[in-house]
Amino acid sequence: MNQQAEYEIKAKQLIGEMTLDEKIGMIHGAEIFKTAAVPRLGIPAMAFSDGPCGVRQDFDPAHWQAIGTSRDEVSYLPCNSAIAATWNTGLAKASGEVLGEEARGRGKDMILGPGVNIKRSPLCGRNFEYFSEDPYLTKELAVPFIKGVQNWDVSACIKHFAANNQETDRLNVDTFVDDETLEEIYYPAFEAAVKRAGVHSVMGAYNKIKGEHCCQSVTQLNKVLRKKWGFDGVVVSDWGGVHDTDIAAEAGIDVEMNVTDNFDDYYMAEPLKEKIKAKEISEELIDEKVLHILVLMQRLHMLDGKRKAGAYNTREHHDAILKVGEESIVLLKNEGKDDKVLPLNVKQGEKILLIGENADKKHAAGGGSAEIKAFYELTPLQGLQMLLGGNATVDYVQGYTSGASEAQDASWQATSLTDQENSEESRKEEQKKQLEKERKELYEQAISAARNGNYDHVIFIGGLNHDEDQEGYDRKDMSLPYGQPELINELHSLCPDMPVVMIGGNPVEMDSWIDNTKALVWMFYNGMEGGKALAEVLLGHINPSGKLPVSFYKKLEDCSAHCVGEFGTEGEVHYTEKDEVGYRYLTAHNIKPLFPFGYGLSYTEFKIDGIKRLLSVDHKTQVVVTIENTGKADGKEVIEVYKDHKNGKYRKLCGFGKVNVAAGYFADVVIDVEADDDETLYIGTSVDDIKAKI
Repeated sequence: MNQQAEYEIKAKQLIGEMTLDEKIGMIHGAEIFKTAAVPRLGIPAMAFSDGPCGVRQDFDPAHWQAIGTSRDEVSYLPCNSAIAATWNTGLAKASGEVLGEEARGRGKDMILGPGVNIKRSPLCGRNFEYFSEDPYLTKELAVPFIKGVQNWDVSACIKHFAANNQETDRLNVDTFVDDETLEEIYYPAFEAAVKRAGVHSVMGAYNKIKGEHCCQSVTQLNKVLRKKWGFDGVVVSDWGGVHDTDIAAEAGIDVEMNVTDNFDDYYMAEPLKEKIKAKEISEELIDEKVLHILVLMQRLHMLDGKRKAGAYNTREHHDAILKVGEESIVLLKNEGKDDKVLPLNVKQGEKILLIGENADKKHAAGGGSAEIKAFYELTPLQGLQMLLGGNATVDYVQGYTSGASEAQDASWQATSLTDQENSEESRKEEQKKQLEKERKELYEQAISAARNGNYDHVIFIGGLNHDEDQEGYDRKDMSLPYGQPELINELHSLCPDMPVVMIGGNPVEMDSWIDNTKALVWMFYNGMEGGKALAEVLLGHINPSGKLPVSFYKKLEDCSAHCVGEFGTEGEVHYTEKDEVGYRYLTAHNIKPLFPFGYGLSYTEFKIDGIKRLLSVDHKTQVVVTIENTGKADGKEVIEVYKDHKNGKYRKLCGFGKVNVAAGYFADVVIDVEADDDETLYIGTSVDDIKAKI
């Protein structure tokens, strides 16, 4: 007898001993982040926590009030976009391991992540929680991430299923997308999580698909997830995602959660119990949901006393986070008349000026449910000062202000099921007048410092923050906010070699200042060691090896969700661009982005020296690529493999690999590719930089 069968036998025995009240208590929230326990049968409550940047702070059981102690300060991980920028499956696994061990260390049973929704538009407020615009890259990183989490007797909960690609009208918007596009773009990461990673839990999305709310969709949950893909784990609603008792009973949803404290009034609580007692709904439907939960509890060793303890805030975790942060940073531009601007050669006694709010801003405590109560978070200012020590002077002027506080209001989620966008816009409008004077003063201070300070190096560190990248809110456009373009241009007139660092979860328009910028670095929200990782790259202690997991558009109209499909509308949104998402649309219509998908520079030079292709088996093949490092610095390079899509309009990613190559040496990278023998493969270092084809 296999283990699954043993688990089911045990679960059915327990169900046979349970009362209806006890069953009902297990399938809905009895606290904001817990279900009810059944103490007399030794069944514990199921404890949930948000992720994926770390284990969220603890709240009062019935209210969105933080407990206020230090025990829930945790390691803050790079966001999923940063993990994706590493193009390193090993680091994705390491990130999952950290998250899983910390979740167990905090006594959690399920971590609500990773998020694998596709980045359809650069305006989506939650894009920083997601990996990529590309389904292949997303699934290849999500699978090891999930395995890492679940190594620690913790369930990953992959989210949000499915086609959840905007925050505007997120609770009710009806998404119209054809089945072929779902299969090509929006399903692959979820399917791989089920079939390859063995993910224990799936979270439904807030939105509808073709009229059905995803959290209670018979089509999505029963027909696709459970029957077609064979998922036998637990389906959890997003908090407030269930809307009907009868439909939820029939659908493959197992646990209903919400943001409100009227726990007995949830659709799958007393209303469901009364319908069962009235014989309107079969109790067998509830037994099946409880069965899924009890099987999961056994998988996590919640019933047998053999569970791993976990740990959090360990030195090993912080070291792993630093490694991810180092490889996630993307060098987008690096020029110079004689020598390239980066890395900076800082000599003893020199003076450095940092300008920009993000040089000394912490981001962990914002963004919505991805908020983290970080044990610490190093800013770029701290990182540079730590590495340079007392042999150089590092000064800082803010330059601009976003008006955003470091931490969001702890009670924001209590009202998160109402329309947040209008109140957010109103708040920003009220702030605008108050900020104008302050921004003018900060601007003048920065220009004065750059003009009169006699600095050897001036660095601008700006971008976005979690006032722009946040749950429940979509940006209106791609503009770089807070008057930064004007400040950058004026600073460049004074300091032509000034490197620009952008921090954020979404690309921004750069047309007004990019031509005058000789060196440009991009960093996604990069965890507690992000400031140190950035300093290491700027000073040349680490050779940057990150690659863009998304296309950086020149303008919003180049994105297919905005020029072909619909985005951010209320009521309905139509994916008329179909599978032409991100670089696929750009390639099909010969539109040049500002920086292409898969792009990223290094401080050294690489050359492809040879390619071997092995025979394919079951639609899989291996490609061996020999890389030569022709420069003077050791470095890591990502080799990307693309193939023609069946419609012939574009090429799509089908394999990638990353390898470290010492200066002056060769190294082989072995890449598993989803392709048949008769398919042409294109080998390159971005979708727009193909070096060879085989």
